[in-house]
Amino acid sequence: MYSLYIHIPFCRQACHYCDFHFSTTLKHKGAMVEALCKELELRKTEATTPLQTLYLGGGTPSVLTYAELSTIFATIYQHYKVNEGAEITIEVNPDDFSHSSGQLSLAHLKELGINRLSIGVQSFYEEDLRLMNRAHSAAQAIAFLEQAVPLFTNTTIDLIYGIPHMSEARWLTNIERALSFGIPHLSAYALTVEPRTALYQFIQKGKLPPTDDGQARQHFYLLKERMEQAGFVHYELSNFGKEGYFSQNNTAYWEQKPYMGVGPSAHSYNGQARMWNIAHNIKYIQQIAQGVLPQEWEELSKKDLYNERIMTGLRIRKGISLERIRADFGQTYMNYLQKEALPYIEKGLLLKKENYLITTEAGLFLSDGIASDLFMV
Repeated sequence: MYSLYIHIPFCRQACHYCDFHFSTTLKHKGAMVEALCKELELRKTEATTPLQTLYLGGGTPSVLTYAELSTIFATIYQHYKVNEGAEITIEVNPDDFSHSSGQLSLAHLKELGINRLSIGVQSFYEEDLRLMNRAHSAAQAIAFLEQAVPLFTNTTIDLIYGIPHMSEARWLTNIERALSFGIPHLSAYALTVEPRTALYQFIQKGKLPPTDDGQARQHFYLLKERMEQAGFVHYELSNFGKEGYFSQNNTAYWEQKPYMGVGPSAHSYNGQARMWNIAHNIKYIQQIAQGVLPQEWEELSKKDLYNERIMTGLRIRKGISLERIRADFGQTYMNYLQKEALPYIEKGLLLKKENYLITTEAGLFLSDGIASDLFMV
């Protein structure tokens, strides 16, 4: 299995919580599309097997026109083999389909062979959207979902919880509204405060209260309970899906399968090393035009690979295979993991079941912190 990720580094406006690489200046879109296609051509020998997943993320890929997306897809199919039935996802924002200058429609996405939509809703409440500085309104989100879900049966919605002043009742209403569209997948993330974001500055200046871990924890467990009542499987910490609708792209990341990231700031992984492109649009365009891949490399040590296995393993439903730890890293690492996990097992936060180490219900929300304590240092 091989996955391809393409980073589209443009947004119409900056969300207050976002620290991803993007620009709100769209004047370089044409040059960027040309550079993305050039990078795809330069790296065509890296994909040693046909693509099983293709994911356009960002940023906001739906700010591109149909012609720009068509150019990217034509380049992919010219230089890469794509498996029949491959999962092809694009991230979209509802407002991009209500701009007369957008030149993009849902029908266009179908024509391009896209078969999965990831829709950035975040909340169905205007006050939440204003706080996060989202470009769309609640009404736009609802109208877009009413159009999109009947056309794309494989659709996922993003929501954010732990927002200041968000009550449990309002969070539950957000969940119910999302479920009302009949979607087969939902991703939900706790609002995090990253340095160098507007949200961080607002909190530092006292314009907004700090995020509340207790509130976020309560929202998380309300979400888990409601989604499981609705027949969804909690297959990864932030993701819920009906059977047959788990994200193949994200699952490949969590299972440490190789993937290629194209575009500024995009990361790649080949099983032994990680590579990442420069996070600067103009420098990326200039270097690619010269035939130079603007990459940095990090060869991963055995310890690095083990720590990544622990981090991703505790986030997924099936947990960490102790047998695979032994086979891939040896008895010393196996003994170390069991020793470090024992206090969490005794506290009821981890469970050893059928030779897998998994988080318990009580440990789920703490899984990232637990994982870091199990790292080999």
